[in-house]
Amino acid sequence: MIQMQTMLKVADNSGAKLVRCFNVLGPSHRRVGEIGDIVIGSVRKRLPTSDIEKGQVVKGVIVRTRSAYRRKDGTYIRFDDNAIVLLNPQGEPLGTRVFGPVARELRDKKMMRILSLAPEVL
Repeated sequence: MIQMQTMLKVADNSGAKLVRCFNVLGPSHRRVGEIGDIVIGSVRKRLPTSDIEKGQVVKGVIVRTRSAYRRKDGTYIRFDDNAIVLLNPQGEPLGTRVFGPVARELRDKKMMRILSLAPEVL
């Protein structure tokens, strides 16, 4: 579960390394995000050669969470870290590569471009 002030690794080669979440998009009563949800955050760490600046506000989709996520068939999936892939205003990934595994639930959220870039889909 991703909520306000959660630090997220960036799982693509956009240039940002660490993002702090400050909003989960959705209904106003929604406080936490799961795999496949879109969050808004602020860049905390970045590569020196990156076009993205520290403090820049970015959108991203959650691809991994440390808390267990229950699937419809009753199984649970859990990852080692919390990670997002940064998105441009059109909803496409900013980077050209995605690092690490991503969850299969992104297919239900129509994030096919991220699935095609990922090395492994769990």
